[in-house]
Amino acid sequence: MAILPKILRRYAKNSSRVYLEQFVQQAAQSLQPGQRMLDAGAGDGAYQRFFSHVTYESADFCQVDKAYAPMTYVCDLAAVPVEAERYDLILLTQVLEHLPNPQLVLTEMLRLLKPNGTLWLSAPLFYEEHEVPFDFYRYTQFGFKHQLTQAGFQVDQTQWLEGYYGTLAYQADLAVRSLPLNPRLYGGGWAGIGGSFAALLLRPLLVVTSLLFSRLDLQYKYTAAGMCKNYALIARKSS
Repeated sequence: MAILPKILRRYAKNSSRVYLEQFVQQAAQSLQPGQRMLDAGAGDGAYQRFFSHVTYESADFCQVDKAYAPMTYVCDLAAVPVEAERYDLILLTQVLEHLPNPQLVLTEMLRLLKPNGTLWLSAPLFYEEHEVPFDFYRYTQFGFKHQLTQAGFQVDQTQWLEGYYGTLAYQADLAVRSLPLNPRLYGGGWAGIGGSFAALLLRPLLVVTSLLFSRLDLQYKYTAAGMCKNYALIARKSS
């Protein structure tokens, strides 16, 4: 049994985080030294390290109960206090679902971008409610494209951030965290005891399933069927 923790550590990578970091690195690599970017909804500033070769600025409203990095601008993303056409690139990752008026924010992002500047964004299709009460929407690829084109963007690229195995890994992990063990929540009596016992037995299997599917997602990003956990898009301000 001592070998099991070693096996679990080997498979412990979260494919969503790996793919999101790769997406942000691609955004950084598209910029030339001296250009300027905005990390919109920067949170803890996890991606600032990728933009050391350009002028990095950040903005967030800083109202969720979590740790924030020092912000260049503490503001509503629908009204960033800078002049128009300031940025060559805007990063908007895992933020759009938290915006009550996403169209206003996307219109503001368009104002802030230079002609031919790019917006790199991602948001979930399949994810539990989080950062409540600031969690409003989930997006299909068609919802994304509609919002962006209505704001005036040209959509250059739409992709699944992770593959279907990543979605399954997340669902198995969610089940581990969510399935109750209280017999009363399975109807009580013998049926409740049976349900509670089954949930208890399933937990280690679901943990291993989640880790294995996450590992699979990093090796074989399967996008032919099923559903993605997040979409990632690149949109451009027309010149």
